[in-house]
Amino acid sequence: MNTDIENLFKDKVLGHPAGLFVIFFTEMWERFSFYGMRILLVLFLTAPLFGDNPGWEWPRENALALIGTYGSLLYLTPILGGWIADKYTGYRTAVVIGCFIMMLGHAAMVFETPWSLYLGLALLIVGTGFFKPNMTSMISEMYKGKESKKDGAYTIYYMGVNAGAFFGMMLCGYLAENIGWSYGFGLAGIFMLLGLIQFWLAKDLFGSIGAKPSNIVEAELPQNINEESPTASQDIEPANPFTIVDKVLMALASICGLLYLFNDPLSKIGGVNILDYSIGNLEGSYATVLIGLVIFLYLIITRTLRYTEIVRDKIIAVAICGLFTVIFFAAFEQALGSMTLFARDYTERALTGSSAMIFKIIDLILTVGPLAIITWVLYLLFKKTSSKIPYSNIVLALSFVFLWCIVFYKINNEFSKETTEVGASWFGILNSFFIITLAPLFSKWWESKYNPSAAMKYGIGLILLGAGFGILVFGTAGIPQGAKTASVSMVFLILAYLLHTMGELCISPVGLSYLSKLVPARMIGFMFGIWYLAIAIGQKAAGTMGGMIDKITEQYSLSTFFLIFTLVPIVMGLLSMILNKTLKKLMHGVK
Repeated sequence: MNTDIENLFKDKVLGHPAGLFVIFFTEMWERFSFYGMRILLVLFLTAPLFGDNPGWEWPRENALALIGTYGSLLYLTPILGGWIADKYTGYRTAVVIGCFIMMLGHAAMVFETPWSLYLGLALLIVGTGFFKPNMTSMISEMYKGKESKKDGAYTIYYMGVNAGAFFGMMLCGYLAENIGWSYGFGLAGIFMLLGLIQFWLAKDLFGSIGAKPSNIVEAELPQNINEESPTASQDIEPANPFTIVDKVLMALASICGLLYLFNDPLSKIGGVNILDYSIGNLEGSYATVLIGLVIFLYLIITRTLRYTEIVRDKIIAVAICGLFTVIFFAAFEQALGSMTLFARDYTERALTGSSAMIFKIIDLILTVGPLAIITWVLYLLFKKTSSKIPYSNIVLALSFVFLWCIVFYKINNEFSKETTEVGASWFGILNSFFIITLAPLFSKWWESKYNPSAAMKYGIGLILLGAGFGILVFGTAGIPQGAKTASVSMVFLILAYLLHTMGELCISPVGLSYLSKLVPARMIGFMFGIWYLAIAIGQKAAGTMGGMIDKITEQYSLSTFFLIFTLVPIVMGLLSMILNKTLKKLMHGVK
């Protein structure tokens, strides 16, 4: 293994092994496909049945119920996918399996029928389970013995994630909204296929890295922030094996959670209620969630009490951070739900005259600038690996030629028009753009003497998130009760995305990093699963709460809807700051 690592570091691109950039481009195409499809989903499902680009005209509540369950399952299957890779397939094969299954999922969605939609989403969920946890595991294996360069590696990888999300939402969204939904779904599938072929043809570059199962699964959160190894003192914590009761409780809690996840869209969309009972005035679906939550909390509390005092305190600190994580994602993930609907139905997107020309120029710079930089990185990779992985490079080159052709079509088409209508999906790129531009500034902040504690980072992040929704409260104040459309300036939405991204950059470094520092080495796999569960709950909560947009708008106003997402994160952010000293004490010196 050491020989393979040294060989990888012989051919460097920007100071890192060429293999890292093979992973970079594979992740970029996967994120291109994933976010390109996901930004379209809510727009397609809720678009009118008749018109130039008809959709399915689902009620918003139904669409967001499905999207919430889909988003939640995306963070549960990687727990199983990481375990399979660790025990049986190895990371590299798991990535290939994941890419292939996701490609089939994208292909199924092109047909725009109910069976193909559900099949496509199911395949994407399974494929993501294989893909998601194992890309970062390969990077971790590549940098064994070279931990000082790991931060830079994960930063480069993180840029690949955001570059893919950026171009996926921009180009899949553009084709879908201007030509037809199947073109957007199809484009996502094409680049997923190209990413799969490119990665498969480059396998010889990695040697045995990622080919053999190892003993540690290193999970990855959406932010892809590098984790640190647990300290030696954590490794001597006495064993705390799972009892039969623990395993039964885990199974019951899982069954309750899955029943709710599937029943929510089934009951709303298909009229099939598998939880058709009630306890007092509590409906069966909510009763099931409550039962599962009680069982889960009992399991966590009883297990935590079995540890020594120091480890117990650290786990409590992780649990508190997990609660804040759920709240954060429940609000933040409105970006691909209610905020996308707000962009389509309540935002003034038609531009004329000088405003249209200014937007075209900005859009041109946003599109061509990043793509030119990434193409230059591609050229550097070719120079180092032309003789080692020529066929992979050919596929990658063809991918970029195709990408440039689509970009040229988009730019030429837009500049040929006198007026411009900004696509609702276009606003989705703002998060990725702001991350790419602001991440270096936040990184310098975290490395300075002014680096805040975990609780303060959560507090700042949640308050910034709430402030972003506060901007939307102000912008929608004049929209009358029950209104289905409006023409709010897009400036409000742009500012909201800016503040949300700044909040994300405060939260991103905290979760996985502190988790790996605080828990004993033997517990890392279990706690990664718990962390994924926290994000999954946040994803489902985002869909459920976002689905209330019509009810709240009809009974109160759209401004009231966004006010909820303003107040809750700000209150939780202030609570996190108040708990700063308590959390520091619970962490026992971990920084």
